[in-house]
Amino acid sequence: MTRLTGSALRLTVYVGENDTWHHRPLYSEIVHRAHAAGLAGASVFRGVEGFGASSIVHTTRLLSLSEDLPVAVVVVDTEERVRGFLPLLDELVTEGLVTLDPCEVVRYEGRRPS
Repeated sequence: MTRLTGSALRLTVYVGENDTWHHRPLYSEIVHRAHAAGLAGASVFRGVEGFGASSIVHTTRLLSLSEDLPVAVVVVDTEERVRGFLPLLDELVTEGLVTLDPCEVVRYEGRRPS
């Protein structure tokens, strides 16, 4: 199990829910590649409303615009490991926003096997 405490880097990738990579949801591909790269963790958050570079507002409130909601994939690990993962994103993310933020990990504990 990866141990992570103290200073870390948070990678957030904002894409559309309908974005794909080889017929697979893009957010899922990012999570699986982060896992394969041995990063400490990744989570996907589905937005209820938002807009990006296209300037089209997508929302759950209007049925016709709820088809491509914003999704944020958040990965946290050491700065070295996150920056090492960035080249893998270059081939995956052709539209969207990628941000990096310093953060502090206060607690990182996995479930213990029963």
